[in-house]
Amino acid sequence: MAEDVRAEMVSTVFQIVVTEGDTVGIGDTLVVLESMKMEIPVLAEVAGIVSKIDVEVGDVIKQGDLIAVVS
Repeated sequence: MAEDVRAEMVSTVFQIVVTEGDTVGIGDTLVVLESMKMEIPVLAEVAGIVSKIDVEVGDVIKQGDLIAVVS
């Protein structure tokens, strides 16, 4: 079952830590967002394989935007 990873706030994609095809565990950092000069890691909530990265470094994303899919 695929798990969508979505943005919780308006922010800028600062760093992408994983690539499509990587295996991740619960709590692994997928991307790092920047908002109001704070770096916010986005963590995997399920273990699996990163099947899609839907952002690029520098993208401005809104609450609810798709960041990645872990399946």
